[in-house]
Amino acid sequence: MTEGTIPAALDQAAERFAGREALVDGEVRFTYAELARRVRQAARFFEGHERVAICSPNTWHWVVAGLGALYAGATLIPVNTRFTARETIDVLERAEVSALAITGTFLGTDRLAELGSSRPRTVLRIPVEGTEEPVDGVTEWDSLAGLDSDFVSHVEPGDVSDILFTSGTTGRSKGAMSSHRQALSVAEAWADCGGLTENDRYLVVNPFFHSFGYKAGILAAVLRGATLLPQRTFDVRETLRLIESERVTVLPGAPTIYQVLLDAPERADHDLSSLRLAVTGAATVPVTLVERMREELNLDTVLTAYGLTEAVVATMSRPEDDAELVANYSGRATAGFEVQLGEHDEVLLRGPNVMLGYLDDPEATAKAVDADGWLHTGDVGVLNERGYLKIVDRIKDMYVSGGFNVYPAEIEQALSRLDGVAESAVVGVPDHRLGEVGKAFVRLRPGAELSTEDVLAWCKAELANYKIPRFVDFVAELPRNLSGKVLKRVLREENG
Repeated sequence: MTEGTIPAALDQAAERFAGREALVDGEVRFTYAELARRVRQAARFFEGHERVAICSPNTWHWVVAGLGALYAGATLIPVNTRFTARETIDVLERAEVSALAITGTFLGTDRLAELGSSRPRTVLRIPVEGTEEPVDGVTEWDSLAGLDSDFVSHVEPGDVSDILFTSGTTGRSKGAMSSHRQALSVAEAWADCGGLTENDRYLVVNPFFHSFGYKAGILAAVLRGATLLPQRTFDVRETLRLIESERVTVLPGAPTIYQVLLDAPERADHDLSSLRLAVTGAATVPVTLVERMREELNLDTVLTAYGLTEAVVATMSRPEDDAELVANYSGRATAGFEVQLGEHDEVLLRGPNVMLGYLDDPEATAKAVDADGWLHTGDVGVLNERGYLKIVDRIKDMYVSGGFNVYPAEIEQALSRLDGVAESAVVGVPDHRLGEVGKAFVRLRPGAELSTEDVLAWCKAELANYKIPRFVDFVAELPRNLSGKVLKRVLREENG
């Protein structure tokens, strides 16, 4: 077994943590020894396939199938469960996937049936919502139990471990390729910053198809022997129940997850004292949110991080950082990355864990990674004297009002300090005189009452005149992709 590969990491975990719980999902409880055995059975099923895709919510099956594909020496292609059938087929065809593990019915849609004749020849169906009728040519999950688990992996650290497709919110998705060595390196860096150990019980709400759930989730847990608890979709009542009943210690997620947890009326009825670590990240993480997480959830450590599909985790704060620093900055470089600012203060990253490139797209690769190896992220940033990175905004989200550049994240940070505001999103909308002006979409905390005048008066006191939004919409929720990012493109299209 070659060191520096994901199969080697799993084998080492099975040896070091053999009797410790590795995976808990409902009634399923696997030790690391049992997890490794199940993974080798899945590897036997995927043997001989070069590229294996998985389209399923967070369940124990995803972990077994994903690690099984990697153990078999295949390249893993996680597929966004919210993709339409057309988008899924596009990914399967472009990646030349020969084997697919997919759920049948999930959230009311039969994802396998939707693929029709476009599915690969080898399909493994993952049961998520009960027993389903047999389908010709489709292997049912339970058949893996009869396979030989005596499988020897032959993988090298430089082999391509996975191709993660971008969310496609700004155009056609692109497949970012990483090696086994890179995948483990970023997972190790994340585990180091969070102080992850075999005593941790890690609730993974972040979807496994996303690098946050897969690499900072599954792989980080395997490296440290932590217990993984997958959650299919975020449901605040179920999350509260799991934290209490399973004594969850680690809960990463998008800022909105903590907002909803903190504001849930049922929170007071649950013992959440086991929680010790939260990791979040976004252009806007309100200082007040970090303070509430520490004070009301009694979290020992709240960290923010910055990454993207092409680099996974590039910067991360440290446990000793104060709330102001954690909220306003996304930490300092980790995982071997260098960080600098380029033209228009664009964040540039360089290091051994920048993606290998985009699948079959040398033009897009050359545009993203320059001749000197710097990855151009499209994010606008600020670096302080200690090398801590603040994400100001996406370059594409900036708008120009009366000749002034306006960064919505700055306005959103100001709004987060207004009592009663749970979260906000600001976009530029057309204006015949100024070119563009700001429109703020505001979600209030339960029971809060604010008027448009209240919001604008607050902004007037906090911001320069050209930054003050001209319009305010109060909304019940903001449009998001499955990884929790607000879809500003949708807001702009609806208000263009």
